[in-house]
Amino acid sequence: MLRQVTGIRYVTPLREGGSLPGVVEADDLGTYVAKFSGAGQGPKALVAEVICGELARRLGLAVPRLVVLDIDPVIGRAEPDQEVQELLRNSGGPNLGMDFLPGALGYDPLAHPVDADLASRLLWFDAYVENVDRSWRNPNLLVWHRQVWLIDHGACLYFHHNWPRAAAAVHRAYRADDHVLAPYATRLAEADADLAPRVTPALLTEVLALVPDTWLVGADFDRADAARAAYLVHLSNRATRSAVWLPQGRAA
Repeated sequence: MLRQVTGIRYVTPLREGGSLPGVVEADDLGTYVAKFSGAGQGPKALVAEVICGELARRLGLAVPRLVVLDIDPVIGRAEPDQEVQELLRNSGGPNLGMDFLPGALGYDPLAHPVDADLASRLLWFDAYVENVDRSWRNPNLLVWHRQVWLIDHGACLYFHHNWPRAAAAVHRAYRADDHVLAPYATRLAEADADLAPRVTPALLTEVLALVPDTWLVGADFDRADAARAAYLVHLSNRATRSAVWLPQGRAA
């Protein structure tokens, strides 16, 4: 599982996200952007954050460090916002923490040009995990220390919101029309040739082991190992047919 830390102070809400993430200080002296288990999207958004974030990291893309952030609802008692108090009351236990990058800038394609190799690798990854939340309106990319960092993957893997139909959608094509980096991703064939063979069952098993059991057990699965097996089958099968789901005309 991811490294575990304990939240000791709720600092401030981040109003940009629909799930009302917040900045939390932890007992390891770190500051994290917290994604809460009690938010409207539920634990599946946290599962997607871990799977996609840690897979991206292993494929050489920059992702802020992720931790399991244990929250005691008592830290929200002094928060004047009633909505935040309720969110913290509903989020006791393990939540997701993403390392806060001080001074990071939101990505602007006009101000922060990205080379074709990085744009293509990032678009390939988003196509694989079916990321519908990387548009020019909301890139979910940060620029920090002159590097592009990927954040906010809670909307990925949307097959897991309907497991009975997941198998039918395993090779679903990805539409990149609205993707913020699509105009720059001119080396997608090369990215595909490099990345697709690296997404092996062994790599996926390593990533899936990082997801806390409590986020995997619920309406769909009675056991965490059964959930991990289902994710492994789906994601392994998708990795083998990249020519089907990559934007047309771009696959190798």
